[in-house]
Amino acid sequence: MMNSKGTPHTSRIFYGWYILAASFVILFLTSGARFTIGVAFKPVMAEFGWDRGFISLAFFLNMTIYALSIIIAGRAYDRYGPKWVIIISNIFLSSGFMSLAYIDSSFEFFIFYGILAALGMGGTTVPLFAALTSKWFEKSRGLAVSLGLAGSCIGQFVLVPLFTILVMRHGWRVSYFCLGITMLVIIMALVFWVIKGDPIDLGLHPWGHQNGVVLQEEMAQKPVALELRDLGLTDAMKTYSFWLFLTFMFICGSGDFMVTTHLIPMVTDYDILPATAGNMLAWLGLMSLAGILIAGSVSDKIGAKIPIALTFLIRFVLFLLFLKYQSVISFYVFACTFGFTLLVTAPLTVILVGRLYGFSHIGLISGFITTVHHIGGGCLTYIAGEIFDRTGSYNMAFILSAIMAFIAVLCTVFIKEKRHQVPS
Repeated sequence: MMNSKGTPHTSRIFYGWYILAASFVILFLTSGARFTIGVAFKPVMAEFGWDRGFISLAFFLNMTIYALSIIIAGRAYDRYGPKWVIIISNIFLSSGFMSLAYIDSSFEFFIFYGILAALGMGGTTVPLFAALTSKWFEKSRGLAVSLGLAGSCIGQFVLVPLFTILVMRHGWRVSYFCLGITMLVIIMALVFWVIKGDPIDLGLHPWGHQNGVVLQEEMAQKPVALELRDLGLTDAMKTYSFWLFLTFMFICGSGDFMVTTHLIPMVTDYDILPATAGNMLAWLGLMSLAGILIAGSVSDKIGAKIPIALTFLIRFVLFLLFLKYQSVISFYVFACTFGFTLLVTAPLTVILVGRLYGFSHIGLISGFITTVHHIGGGCLTYIAGEIFDRTGSYNMAFILSAIMAFIAVLCTVFIKEKRHQVPS
């Protein structure tokens, strides 16, 4: 860190750990909040008389706007740093959730949930904080990013059951207002008092580089030309690895959001209590913590593509097994095992982007890839809702998911995990 004269000095605790902790708390709130739509799914349907396809269409709009906001947030992050990106995004996100308490029509639901809240998600969720944390850690970067992103797992585990209890006792309107105001206050405090964009702003190198301290004369030096120039989004698009990357991330998102959105309404169709269904979704979130921590640490040793390929292979088996077994025990097994795979790609996306194309444009490139991920989530979530309304079951949605998961395995295997050069 730096003293009042602007010269570097050492600190017992590297500031990157504060960044990691703040990222954890913010993701605890925002990621946990995103998964509450599954809890509110049937109560909102019951109050307004909407069907599953209609709610799923609103979710599709939410995911589409969310996906586009990730690109905007990623570009703004690369140019201006994280502080104001998070502040503006938090205002949109919190006000969107608070406004749900007052809706009286489908139009208002689409505006506040489908658009306003979605605009705020891009700058307050996993992609930005993965990029932010990766800049503060050079040694064990995969594990560090995973620890920060673990907040999203714990948030789902804690907030989904808590939100379920609030909805059962006070209704979904009061619950969403309380959730929105809580995010607004806590995230604002962390952004103003903790979040910093780059280690060099405090006279530091990333953790693992000269113990995190940079000498003043080194700060004055201009960076030397690298043998391999970092690729921007346009150059990355000229490599076939980029398109394989986009394909399996589209498939990843389709599975993520189809399951997390429809799990509660789906299992309650089998006469399982809403509280039990909420616990399944919560355990799904907790198990994602194990997956994210293992994926991050393993990627530091063997790379990112093998853990990603194994993730889709597990999903392929799970989707097929789900078609055969429907019971409380099988649903718990499905939720916990799927949860283990849920966020594996979250830390590995930014790590793999860095290894393929460098870190100079990581916000924009990873943001674009995550945009495709979330569009995939919106598409299959909507399709699954329509499939249920037309057939009375989710079987066709799970067959489609199994086929897509197998395709994702193949896409991952054929990616070359090495630094790509600027195409000639």
